[in-house]
Amino acid sequence: MRKQFVIFSSLLLAITLALSIFLNRNWSVLFAIILVFVIMGYQDMYQKKHTLRRIYPLFGRLRYVMEELRPKMYQYFIESDTDGKPISRIDRATIYQRAKKELETIPFGTQLDVYAEGYEWMCHSVSPKAFEKLNHNPRVVFGNKDCKQPYSASILNISAMSFGSLSAQAVEAMNGGAKLGSFAHNTGEGGISPYHLKNGGDLIWQVGTGYFGCRDEEGNFNPDLFAEKAKLSSVKMIELKISQGAKPGHGGILPASKNTEEIAQIRHVKPHTVVASPPYHSAFNSPLELVQFIQKLRELSDGKPVGFKLCIGHKAEFVSICKAMVHLDIYPDFITVDGGEGGTGAAPQEFSNYLGAPMLDGLAFVHNILTGMGIRQHIKLIASGKITSSFHIARAMALGADTCNAARAMMIAIGCIQALLCNTNRCPTGIATQDPKLTIGLDVADKKVRMANYHKGTVESFVELLGASGLDDMKNITRSHIYRRVSLNDMLTYEEIFPSMEVGSMLRGEIPDRYKWDFAHADMNRWGISEIKPTV
Repeated sequence: MRKQFVIFSSLLLAITLALSIFLNRNWSVLFAIILVFVIMGYQDMYQKKHTLRRIYPLFGRLRYVMEELRPKMYQYFIESDTDGKPISRIDRATIYQRAKKELETIPFGTQLDVYAEGYEWMCHSVSPKAFEKLNHNPRVVFGNKDCKQPYSASILNISAMSFGSLSAQAVEAMNGGAKLGSFAHNTGEGGISPYHLKNGGDLIWQVGTGYFGCRDEEGNFNPDLFAEKAKLSSVKMIELKISQGAKPGHGGILPASKNTEEIAQIRHVKPHTVVASPPYHSAFNSPLELVQFIQKLRELSDGKPVGFKLCIGHKAEFVSICKAMVHLDIYPDFITVDGGEGGTGAAPQEFSNYLGAPMLDGLAFVHNILTGMGIRQHIKLIASGKITSSFHIARAMALGADTCNAARAMMIAIGCIQALLCNTNRCPTGIATQDPKLTIGLDVADKKVRMANYHKGTVESFVELLGASGLDDMKNITRSHIYRRVSLNDMLTYEEIFPSMEVGSMLRGEIPDRYKWDFAHADMNRWGISEIKPTV
């Protein structure tokens, strides 16, 4: 679009100038008008704060015209929820404002329907804690008894998004923001790229079923390559991806057209070929082998925190993993619980919409099982599923999360407008594309600051929520602090919706009816649901 603008504007100027000289001086008025617009267009191309204006000179200004016509025009054209899994327009506006350090207050009070089914809120106290006296940068230490290099993490970090799905500039901006704000950046399963390392931000290296960056020529796990990358100083934790919420049980395909020389080198695959990520891991074949593989990764990384990510499917399979942990006395340092509401442009609609437990349900279940089996103290929990606001962090922590990961919110912080073109390579903001004509518009120096601004503002807002609830430590948030309206006349706390478990109660045989079937069908020696043989 920049090239077309230069050519077209130059032609228009040349034609109108020639007409004004050789035909009629009245054409000089049109020449002057066009000249003004051309100057505006060149200003757009060389400014660095607005990606759309850099990529679409002059025409990109229309988006900001709509923004000024709020609330109706901007909400309809820019904040329209058309993807089926929207981030609310209020949350989106907050992300934009927070990233740009603009005024966050909204006139005329709440814009939510507080009497609608599903509305949620947090209890406040008549004796709140003063914000000034609270810890403005709460952190959580990852690392259990087998970990030699614990990591102190922020409560909000960047969720898994690979280089390839995101542009080099987007990855670089996110990692730069992570460095500025002292939080972590998950690489996604596409491997560690130079853009993850350029700014020196902390990394969580995700290893998926394709073992990209640590695989041999046949696609199997290569321990030597893994050890080499796992020992990089920027890599603080390793996450083994079992499944993701957007497409659980489904592998990915990298088309030959996208498999460039650069991406192939990073992923250790042959360039210009179709590369398939299988739906399951080849390095282990049972819950017992999974737990042993986690220990192997920890040893190969010289004792860095290692965990796994999954979206809850068959609950019996997760119970079987926990039984394997207890049997071997080996525990992951963390578990990332993803939700079925996860987003990606690379998932079939049926997988995206109808497969996998939502994050809140999965998180409550995982926390309950770990607590009931007396192993929660070994394992930190990360919530990953449409975390966009400080309330979402508080809600996840009430269900048992120690920290949270965000993906969509981080994209919006660096300029995503949810154009819903992520899977087409035509993202107009240069974030979810490899097209150099589009990625040129994303200025890393500006966007990494916005990323850090959003993170800092959201964490501080979470601390303010804590204080308003009369709490001085995030560990004191309980399920009783969050309410949900289930009908016009009924409101339930999360404790009533997701009843808690007592520590070690399941070891004493106190298994609630809702979990008895899962325990009866859990087999740590194989995947799937075990059969209960009828008694004779």
